[in-house]
Amino acid sequence: MTQTVKIAILDNSIKPEMYRPVDHWTSFFDADFESFRAADHHFPDLDQGFTHMIVTGSEASIIHRDDWVSEEIEIVAAAMARDIPILGSCWGHQLLALVISGPGVVRRAPMPELGWLTIRIHEGREFFGDARSFQAFSLHFDEVIGLGSEFRILASTDDCSIHAFQYRDRPIWGIQSHPEINIANGKSLLEDFRVVKPEIGPLIRRALDGERRDSGSVKAILDNFLRRG
Repeated sequence: MTQTVKIAILDNSIKPEMYRPVDHWTSFFDADFESFRAADHHFPDLDQGFTHMIVTGSEASIIHRDDWVSEEIEIVAAAMARDIPILGSCWGHQLLALVISGPGVVRRAPMPELGWLTIRIHEGREFFGDARSFQAFSLHFDEVIGLGSEFRILASTDDCSIHAFQYRDRPIWGIQSHPEINIANGKSLLEDFRVVKPEIGPLIRRALDGERRDSGSVKAILDNFLRRG
């Protein structure tokens, strides 16, 4: 009998009028879901039949953590203990690494990545599909480093050596990029960031002036993720 999918989305946005990760993700699937605003201390009851969990990105830093993050760490660890498949993107990718291995595996990125990147796939065909690389939007100032042998490093860029991972052979994946953010939404997000963070204006200008390419990899990623469970 096919399992009915029910997804808990941990929405880590700080300014939902600017960054809407739930809208971005749910535009690519039609499964049942419920979203939870982490910054409002709103988290799922795992006894409510959730089969999958998506941990979104955030404008927050994984290094300087607000009080709600400790609650999220607990709920994500509990989901892992129940073998609920989990997909973390950007800040969510960093949080998964932090939950599993502690604060020593996250740091401020020496080279932030903004804009549309080509990401090399090293392994993980069962997750990414047959492509050897893909193009996707990225916007991060922190990164994951130094993961142990219990992690499979699936993808990288020249400036970020851990752009995707899987924890052991379990259905726990982190991706540093935002494949769920299409070109129009990525452009809008960068323009909004330029207003609220004028100090990074040159980085944003460079990203906006660069080539914009999106492989549509989110579809394969979600299909393969939701198939697990």
